[in-house]
Amino acid sequence: MASRSTQILEAAARLIARRGVRGLRVEELAAEAGVSTGLIYYHFKDRTGILRHTLEFINDRAERYTTARDPDAPPPSPREELERTLLLELQDTEEVRENSAAWGELRSSAVFEPALREDLAGATLVWVREVAALLGRVRPTAPATDLTATAERLTALLEGLSMRWLSGGLAADRARTLLLGAIEAELTALGRR
Repeated sequence: MASRSTQILEAAARLIARRGVRGLRVEELAAEAGVSTGLIYYHFKDRTGILRHTLEFINDRAERYTTARDPDAPPPSPREELERTLLLELQDTEEVRENSAAWGELRSSAVFEPALREDLAGATLVWVREVAALLGRVRPTAPATDLTATAERLTALLEGLSMRWLSGGLAADRARTLLLGAIEAELTALGRR
C-alpha cells in the first residue's frame, strides 16, 4: 500500500491534470486522497509545497516509465534507447496522460506563480541533460553544446506534441511519427558537425 504522502501526491497529480493548478484546492485534494487537510499541511506545509512535491512526483514517475527495461531483452542500441525513451512520453496510458497533462499545467502556471519557475527550470534542465547524454551515446564526437541544444529542441518539441495529442489536435501515432522524424533530422545534423 502506498504511503500517505504518496497517496496525496497521486491525488494532486490527478487533480492538477483535470483542473489545473489554479483549480487545486486543499480541501478537494484531501477528499481525493482520502485524508484530512491537516495531514496534507503536515506533509507539505503549504500549497507551494504541494505543487513542488507534485512536480517531483510526476518527474520521478516519468523516469520510471521511460527507463524501465525488460531484463530478459537484449540491450538496446544507443539510438533505440534514445527513441524509446522519448516515445514512451507519448504512450496512450492513463498514467502517461495524467503525468503529461499535470506537467503542462504546472509549466503554464509558472507564468503566474513565480515560486514554480525555479523548480520547473531545474526539472527541465535535468531532462535536457538526460536526453543530451543519450544523444552523446549515439553521436559521441558531437560537441557538448550541440548535444545540449539538440536535447533542448527535442524535449521542447515533445512537450508541444504531447499537448497537441492530449488536447485532441494530433493523433498519438502522428505525434510519434513527427517525433521520430525530428530525431532523425537532429541526429543527421549532429553527424555533420
